[in-house]
Amino acid sequence: MSTITTVAVLGAGQMGAGIAHAVALGGYSVRLYDVAPARLPLAQGEIAASLSRHVGRNLVTQAEADAALARIAVTTVMADAVSDADLVIEAALEDEAVKKALYAEVAPHLGPQTLLASNTSSISITRLASASDRPDRFIGLHFMKPAPVMRLVEIVRGIATSAETHAAAVDFAESLGKTTTDAEDFPAFIVNRILVPMMNEAIFALYEGVGNVASIDKALRLGANHPMGPLELADFMGLDVVLAIMNVLYDGLADSKYRPCPLLVKYVEAGWLGRKSGRGFYDYSGETPAPTR
Repeated sequence: MSTITTVAVLGAGQMGAGIAHAVALGGYSVRLYDVAPARLPLAQGEIAASLSRHVGRNLVTQAEADAALARIAVTTVMADAVSDADLVIEAALEDEAVKKALYAEVAPHLGPQTLLASNTSSISITRLASASDRPDRFIGLHFMKPAPVMRLVEIVRGIATSAETHAAAVDFAESLGKTTTDAEDFPAFIVNRILVPMMNEAIFALYEGVGNVASIDKALRLGANHPMGPLELADFMGLDVVLAIMNVLYDGLADSKYRPCPLLVKYVEAGWLGRKSGRGFYDYSGETPAPTR
């Protein structure tokens, strides 16, 4: 897309790093920002390793991978990240207060025509946009995890999002080789409205003793032809993220079917967040993940 050449990604966690990878591979200059200096070299290492895997699978050439990596600059200075950026993609924690504080911080440094997007997986785009200085140029760009591999991007319009912003977002996502789908601004949108309650129900099945971790995941892999079992997928997504999405659904729709399972709450309270913490429904300390129940 000719009007977008430079993209700032705010947040260098797993999602932010994955988005930076996908955007850089799409030919855009990327500025990857994080408030934590130690996080940035880790993100660069993750991106380099991911690109190397792509080369190994003949998905890209070594030259393309090297060029993509060279397009990514990292910084802990907000002004350096977003000044003159055509598009800013927020990939912060799935916490509404954190995201809104970030929009207030970024506002003085944005150009008048800069588009602002959130990668939120569940929070109202209308509410987030209202905390920005540009609700008409604010949109949801929900990349799936892992962002470099998953083809879908959910495009979510807030009530004030302009038609021009929506068109620009679709064109941008498609320029990365992604397929887009429009989702209305309801809690958790489309994918997570359906997927995350399934994980929560699997956790209830574990909690109630219907099956253990291994049997529940085996049942869904073989009985429903899912590539990953729901508990394995929850660990991959991050149990804190799963809980945050369930809370958004429960609070936003006031329906008891979205009540987070108490076992999920306990795991998050214990810091057992899945792969990223080394323990969730599986223990990842050994060579092979081992069920914890």
